[in-house]
Amino acid sequence: MSDRPELVPGPDHPITITPSTAHIVVKVGGKVVADTHSAQTLQESNYPPVPYIPIGDVDRSLLERTSTTTYCPYKGDASYYSIPAGGEKSVDALWVYEDPREAVAQIKDHVAFYPDRVDSIEVTAAPQ
Repeated sequence: MSDRPELVPGPDHPITITPSTAHIVVKVGGKVVADTHSAQTLQESNYPPVPYIPIGDVDRSLLERTSTTTYCPYKGDASYYSIPAGGEKSVDALWVYEDPREAVAQIKDHVAFYPDRVDSIEVTAAPQ
């Protein structure tokens, strides 16, 4: 692992993480997989913002861990889960950084979903 680069966010590749009070519900196969008011929104460089949902707000009984892993030099090693209720579409539907880099420590114990691998990600803004 030492041959893999470890990078720190900066002006050339900014990463910000902000708490979200929006209500987020993720559904697959007619089941609610996640329901939270406590997401963290990760904005990395010029990529679309990604909600990271606390694992405690996810129905883990609907998940199946896979052997898939990926590496991000800014965030660390990611592990993946499938959602069997979604069939083939929902293979490796969500990922988690179980031991994220210090710069993104707020996403520890949070998961993120690929929008095209779930039926819906409903985001309702928090009342003002």
